[in-house]
Amino acid sequence: MSMSSKSWQYRGQAMALVLCGALLVGACKRDRIDPDAPAAEPVAALQQLARHVADNDLLGYARASVPPAHYTRLQAAWAQGHSRWPLTELPLDGQLLPMLASLSRPDAPQRLQRSFDTQIAGQATGVRQAAHSMGLFGVQYLRNQSDYTDAQRAHYSQVVDALSKWAAAAPLTDKQRARTTITLLTATARTAGLSTDAQLQAAGMEESLRRLAPFFKAFKTALASYGLALDEALTGLRGELVSELGNDAVVRVQYPLAGEQIEAQVRMTRRDGHWYVARTLEQADALLQAADAAQAAQAEHDAAEAAKAEAAAQVKDGASAPAKP
Repeated sequence: MSMSSKSWQYRGQAMALVLCGALLVGACKRDRIDPDAPAAEPVAALQQLARHVADNDLLGYARASVPPAHYTRLQAAWAQGHSRWPLTELPLDGQLLPMLASLSRPDAPQRLQRSFDTQIAGQATGVRQAAHSMGLFGVQYLRNQSDYTDAQRAHYSQVVDALSKWAAAAPLTDKQRARTTITLLTATARTAGLSTDAQLQAAGMEESLRRLAPFFKAFKTALASYGLALDEALTGLRGELVSELGNDAVVRVQYPLAGEQIEAQVRMTRRDGHWYVARTLEQADALLQAADAAQAAQAEHDAAEAAKAEAAAQVKDGASAPAKP
């Protein structure tokens, strides 16, 4: 089985990690959270984000993820080509445009179906073995990944393990199901009309999110047809406040994923009276700082070029002036 077919085959696993992992960080083991207990304000803020994702409201998710002032600056950074937030919150954000471009090609339905028929259909045993191997590899990778904290590794290992078990049991080799999925995804990808960075730039942040929402919904629908109900994970998210000190809080959450109960801790930060996921704010702050630096560097470069042009014009004017008698 080629690497390209493996990549296509397991996009569902990767996107599941994206959808659930983008909101949650860390993990711990305790008793089940009481779903009837009143939600503390940080918990309610986290559940609101999950609800936006479940509703395919990418614009609402973006607006609720950061303070209004940050949101305005992130819009401007997108327009200036310095940002693609919130798409950059996805762990595999670099694969989004290539995937959309592949699905948008005129021959995509026929090409993907041929690839499925020749490399995946009827290979149930091989697919199960590959899913198991990918789960083992994923967990091992997370254990050795120094960019993650211990809590992040623990949480993501739970997610990878659950998705590996799902993939091993899911009807991924079903030919008719594949045909339906390919038809759905290629049609919605073409409708979005966003397969290049230039198209994202031209559409702007909010219009891009609006146009990606139907594809986002279609992807979740496709995964649900294979037994991976991400909306249940999102709407089933429960939380309780572990600690709150000033503008910082820790929320313990649980959510169902592929028949497993995933547990995690999320750091929350209060700004301007509202609670946000601390990791999202940290990433947004870093992105805006980099955008400001890039804009300042561009302004300095433009000023230097303008000074050079003015000096050259003055030299030219001096050379062309008539000599005094």
